Amino acid sequence: MPITQHLTVLRQHLVKIVAVLLGFFFCLLPFANKTYSTLSEPLRAQLPAQSTMIATDVTATFMAPFKLNFFIAILLAMPFIIYQLWSFVKPALFEKEKSLAFPLLFGSIVLFYAGIAFAYFVALPSILHFFISVSPDTVAPMTDINSYLSFCLKLFLVFGLTFEIPIITLVLILIGLVNTQTLVEKRRFIIVGCFFVAMFATPPDAISMVMLAVPMWLLFEVGLFFGKLLEKRKNTADAESNA
Repeated sequence: MPITQHLTVLRQHLVKIVAVLLGFFFCLLPFANKTYSTLSEPLRAQLPAQSTMIATDVTATFMAPFKLNFFIAILLAMPFIIYQLWSFVKPALFEKEKSLAFPLLFGSIVLFYAGIAFAYFVALPSILHFFISVSPDTVAPMTDINSYLSFCLKLFLVFGLTFEIPIITLVLILIGLVNTQTLVEKRRFIIVGCFFVAMFATPPDAISMVMLAVPMWLLFEVGLFFGKLLEKRKNTADAESNA
């Protein structure tokens, strides 16, 4: 196909993606305030009785739920977005690549959602409890709604991307950049690297760092386990073909 035809096909997929994204966005828009209330529940549950969330900007009461609504729309549309991108690149793949690519794409979506769920239900309440508990008695915590939204979205993205570690590990093994034996030998350095990355990717407290670093390490072990299975399967297939 000429490049112009490729671009035409890509445009068709992008138009579908934008249409679905806008559809989700406008369907969710009437519930934007309720969605933000759900997001702020972990914080409001930790605040003292006399404290509330505040808006330091005139437009914040509108823009914060609006931005959150767009983020939720992207999350809900993500499977369709991945499917459209998959449909675009699928004709260029060999059959073996197709059989591996789809499970990896599906797994990446599931793991990304799992990372966000872990951040909301496990990490966020613990982090908020720590910061509010160390607040001086003379200070009443009153968090700005925009600041809280930015904090949550950053946390969700960090954990969502972190949970992609098994997929990244498998891809590196599949394309031959590393093998499982090398990863096993470098395991102690990888564990240290997990804590190093978590130190910069999370708020400045030990709880946040541990709650990110430990899942990173465990997810690496999951990727390593499946990588060993893939290598074993590949070696068995090679042996049968040589025989």
